Amino acid sequence: MKRGFYTIMSAQFFSSLADNALFVGAVQLLRSAGAPEWQQAALVPMFALFYVVLAPFVGAFADSMPKGKVMLISNGIKVVGCLMMLFGTHPLMSYAIVGLGAAAYSPAKYGILTELLPASQLVKANGWIEGLTISSIILGVLLGGQLVSPGISHALLSIDFPLIDTSIDTPPEAAIGILIFVYLAAAWFNTRIPLTGASMRAMPKNLLTLLPDFWKCNAKLWKDRLGQISLSTTTLFWGVSGNLRYIVLAWASAALGYSVTQASALVGVVAIGTAAGAVAASMRMRLEHATNVIPLGIAMGLLILFLNFITNVWVAAPFLILLGGLGGFLVVPMNALLQHRGHNLMGAGRSIAVQNFNEQACILGLGAFYSLSTGMGLSAFGAITVFGVVVAGFMWWIKRWHARNCRDHAAVLEHLLAIARNDNLHG
Repeated sequence: MKRGFYTIMSAQFFSSLADNALFVGAVQLLRSAGAPEWQQAALVPMFALFYVVLAPFVGAFADSMPKGKVMLISNGIKVVGCLMMLFGTHPLMSYAIVGLGAAAYSPAKYGILTELLPASQLVKANGWIEGLTISSIILGVLLGGQLVSPGISHALLSIDFPLIDTSIDTPPEAAIGILIFVYLAAAWFNTRIPLTGASMRAMPKNLLTLLPDFWKCNAKLWKDRLGQISLSTTTLFWGVSGNLRYIVLAWASAALGYSVTQASALVGVVAIGTAAGAVAASMRMRLEHATNVIPLGIAMGLLILFLNFITNVWVAAPFLILLGGLGGFLVVPMNALLQHRGHNLMGAGRSIAVQNFNEQACILGLGAFYSLSTGMGLSAFGAITVFGVVVAGFMWWIKRWHARNCRDHAAVLEHLLAIARNDNLHG
């Protein structure tokens, strides 16, 4: 791997670490204010909101300047969201602003991989970047849980700056204040990301002209015989995984009687499995074999259902590791295939923006459904059942869809063979 790749990984680690710790802090902030359960569940779709709304624009924005600079600006937006949360803006609105920064960050984070590395290294690079991201999720959720715990929060609140009134008076506010510095660390790494030499595409003066271009790119990826399979798989995976983060918190409270600090450890356990699966996929899978992992999605959906019958943490922990491992092994090769097709069809930034739009729209839709259902009385156990059936059913449908494509469109198989031949020539 080129040296710049490790700088990108470092920047991604700290930014994702803060994102996930902030999620726990925001949940605790709402709980301590006596907010209803539906508002806590609504944090997930609110984070996804700007991914969907700004999807036609962020891809072009990422392609308009060096992607390290885009990532730096995005981290600055996340800091603004944290400051809003600290100084009285409703946590849902503030967390949406953090999501705005993340929406701008993502096309640059993934798009720079296709600029920096050859296609033959994309699965490996995705494995490491996803493994590191999942590691940051583990540590971020654990960090957030510990920052709002009584012992550490008391120590943070006891810190006093002479002549300065910070207005930070509660454990979640103290946690958020610390996380601002984590975002600043990520921003420093952003300044060290090297230029790739890729050509820039200027943003048009009339941004509305980007709308037809975006929908054309979206349609192009959905019509591509390999793009549609990888896009539907990653969309479903991230749609469910994005909401499962909160559902595990709710399930741990209902099934095990856990606090936010204790439940955050179980979210981290899922991420441990996902990281292991991601790294394993990067070592064992090749791009031309990416679609072979689709049956793992069916198995993952069926396994989710068994969570309803677990009431012991010693059973829950290895089970959640297995569940996460299947997800990690599934998403890495499919994500690499999607990046490869998108880069060839429309350019890195635009393809990632299309991917983010679909994935975050799924998170937004499922999160809105879960939040609404929670307000109407749906339990965490009911949500787990719904999500498990959705994953298994749709992955079975995607498997049949790909089989029909391979049977009816020889170009799909020919493209996969071409990837294999190209890798052998470079390899």
